[in-house]
Amino acid sequence: MRDKPIRIATRGSALALAQAQVVLAQCREKFSRLAFELKIIKTSGDKLQTASLARPDASLPKGLFTKELEAALLKGRADLAVHSLKDLPTELPEGLKLGAVAGQRADVRDVFIYKEPLAPGLKLGQLPKGLTVATSSTRRQAQLLALRPDFKVVEIRGNVATRLHKLAQQAGLDATILAAAGLGRLQFRLTEAGRLTGNEVPEGLLAMLLETDQMLPCAGQAAIGLEIRAEDEQATSLCRELNDESTFQCVAAERALLRALGGGCQMPIGAHATLAGTELHLRAVSFLHDKVRRAEARGTVNDATSLGERVAAQLKI
Repeated sequence: MRDKPIRIATRGSALALAQAQVVLAQCREKFSRLAFELKIIKTSGDKLQTASLARPDASLPKGLFTKELEAALLKGRADLAVHSLKDLPTELPEGLKLGAVAGQRADVRDVFIYKEPLAPGLKLGQLPKGLTVATSSTRRQAQLLALRPDFKVVEIRGNVATRLHKLAQQAGLDATILAAAGLGRLQFRLTEAGRLTGNEVPEGLLAMLLETDQMLPCAGQAAIGLEIRAEDEQATSLCRELNDESTFQCVAAERALLRALGGGCQMPIGAHATLAGTELHLRAVSFLHDKVRRAEARGTVNDATSLGERVAAQLKI
């Protein structure tokens, strides 16, 4: 083992730093004799705050939130990169690999956040007609409009806190949708009364969890991915200890499906795999065609990649 610190690359957003701190704490707990340090890197996604996420082919480069971290790995300026796994492309640059999923997956569900004077504790079907919902996720847009075609959807950019403040301050916005995992890592909470609370949460925001039978998450949502150099033996050894194998196999099935469909994290595709014993169950939805397509299948835990490919084939029919 070398003496110099092991460099953990991360984006500088509040959510990215919260995830990196989780990984840093795990590393220090499991490898107390080693030194670790965070290396903050600004990505294209952090710089392009006005570009459209709903039209990625027209305006955004591939690997929007990952390529600068990957460059740091390839150039030897970092040893491990922490990603929201949903942002990590399914095709990685030559010389890199997904080394681990750090810890158990958090809550995969999305949260529908709306504001007063609407009442707390409402269900999606109880909301009034014609609400304007701000989200740049084509996956969320498509699934929401399938449930509530009367809603209007507009784009929104910025980190979690920025989006919450935009919602609270702009009269033309009624709601937004964010990941439960991200809210939780930022110490925001949904109360039993249906309110969203936290240090940076504006007053008057209400929230409801969207179950996965209403809105499937994107592949890898709520999981923290650790990317490393493929030939880095030390990083591989570290990842072996940090990896949550059950979560790894679930996201492997989801990512295999996404890869087989040729999609990325900005595509209107939802996928969620669960593990019961040794059986994986994968459900998916695609809005890549004129008509919504849904599919699901089961397979063994050692069959994650082929399970994802089989469900993808069903979606293509």
